[in-house]
Amino acid sequence: MVGMNAVISNNVLLLLKQNGKKQNDLAEALGISKQVMSNMLSGSRMINAIELRQMADFFHVSMESLMRSPSGAKDINAVHAFMGDVKTPSARKSLEIADEMADMVLFYARMRSNAEELDKAWEA
Repeated sequence: MVGMNAVISNNVLLLLKQNGKKQNDLAEALGISKQVMSNMLSGSRMINAIELRQMADFFHVSMESLMRSPSGAKDINAVHAFMGDVKTPSARKSLEIADEMADMVLFYARMRSNAEELDKAWEA
């Protein structure tokens, strides 16, 4: 799943482009530095509710529209998305193994939960 901050950042970047505005314009309107704005839109700093309200006001849109995923957006596996940034084959293989192990752990947890529910039905 894509993180909410990434959704907001993508929506803000799209609105900046559509309105012919720059990140500096938005930073000035929010009363923050260019660096802070850059960090917010790159994901290295979270966007808080007050800043979200200010951004919505700047673009004359609702806060909800800034938090809405674009239509047709796919649910992204975070491990697979991150793997695109991995440089070495050994690191990529390690992430693939970690992803497979996480899937196995989740599968086992679901199976155990289902087995416990089935046991209850037989005890009655």
